[in-house]
Amino acid sequence: MPTFFDEMYAGGSGDVRAHYREFAAWLSEQSPETLARKRAEADLIFRRVGITFAVYGDDAGTERLIPFDIISRIITAQEWKGMEAGLVQRVTALNMFIHDIYHDQNIVRAGIMPAEQVFRNAQYRPEVQGISVASDIYAHIAGIDLVRAGEGEFYVLEDNLRVPSGVSYMLEDRKMMMRLFPELFARYKVAPVEHYPDLLLDNLRSVAPLGVTDPTVVVMTPGMYNSAYFEHAFLAQQMGVELVEGKDLFVNDNAVYMRTTRGPRRVDVIYRRIDDDYLDPLSFKADSTLGVPGLLSVYRAGRVTLANAIGTGVADDKSIYPYVPDMIRFYLSEEPILNNVPTWQCRKKDDLAYTLANLQELVVKEVHGAGGYGMLVGPASTKAEIEAFRQRIIARPEGYIAQPTLALSACPTFVNAGIAPRHIDLRPFVLSGKTVSMVPGGLTRVALKEGSLVVNSSQGGGTKDTWILEE
Repeated sequence: MPTFFDEMYAGGSGDVRAHYREFAAWLSEQSPETLARKRAEADLIFRRVGITFAVYGDDAGTERLIPFDIISRIITAQEWKGMEAGLVQRVTALNMFIHDIYHDQNIVRAGIMPAEQVFRNAQYRPEVQGISVASDIYAHIAGIDLVRAGEGEFYVLEDNLRVPSGVSYMLEDRKMMMRLFPELFARYKVAPVEHYPDLLLDNLRSVAPLGVTDPTVVVMTPGMYNSAYFEHAFLAQQMGVELVEGKDLFVNDNAVYMRTTRGPRRVDVIYRRIDDDYLDPLSFKADSTLGVPGLLSVYRAGRVTLANAIGTGVADDKSIYPYVPDMIRFYLSEEPILNNVPTWQCRKKDDLAYTLANLQELVVKEVHGAGGYGMLVGPASTKAEIEAFRQRIIARPEGYIAQPTLALSACPTFVNAGIAPRHIDLRPFVLSGKTVSMVPGGLTRVALKEGSLVVNSSQGGGTKDTWILEE
């Protein structure tokens, strides 16, 4: 018997869960040939539209499709309601935390957060200490990774607050399912997600600098060689705003301007998909050709909004993650609705000893790591790999955290061998402006290799359409 939670089938009995019955009945009517043909059609359309993901150092080439699975992941309205409340609570507290550490630092003064965890963090930016940002919002767009484990309870695996990506795949997966299988949407009342670009634009406009009533919003990209360039171009096009690179912008008279064929145009809100270090060569990396010289001075004066704010990354560092439940209690006087995964911090002597003694059972992550890189999945690693990783931890214990190997929930997935369970996670996208909002859905990522728990696109994972039922 599987020890993981199955999204479609109830444990023990093997009965189809109530909200999957219509889907399971439809699926049983589809031949493997039909499903294979539909999947090939999806691949062809995705490739034609240019929905690709660049993988650095990949021998197969610079661009590849993210595999799309045609069996949707379905979540009930009641489950979503609880998740949504937990996400709003968590992102609200995270925004309050970021504002606090760059201003009064009350959480440090109260002894809840060790000062060195914040101020020695690689993502902490002293350059923006004391700067006021519009509406005190720092993480305008957050991608919160959720996993379902145990008896079906959701846990937050990590908070992505710097430049979270993947929302374009959420939107395109839905469009693809409606194109391939319109009959399914007659059987189910699925909450829509296609209004996300409108919601995002409204959110960005709501945090324009003080006094700006009709803000100009742009999406700033590092360029076409970035792994998420398709998404940058897609979101700009969907919002009806300009996609710009650093070279398209300049600073004059303490304002940011965009070069256009009709002359310079003032820019008020920059949805930037560039890391802090590359934003302004006068203040951060001097050799950056991606940024805008003088941008920080305009930002400090409150005359341009950057989404997400400079310095936000300190709150999505994995060494800060264990403190988020305490943030919720401290800032909101509430108990967390969504649980963290139990976490050992290797910078602590006892936690380090436990981690080193149990490497074969744990998942160990670099605190600044992303994309599934720089991690050890103990049960799936060889003795040699575990020993090599042990030396890395011993050499720099403060650079690692450890967590139990969760039995991530699984969802039936169409693979080469047929339909089989594969492990999944979920990344909803939470928008913070005058209010905190989100579309009912998210990006479900699926580990396509049998038994694998690594869902990241850069590690060969795929995606599924995520259905939140309306009733």
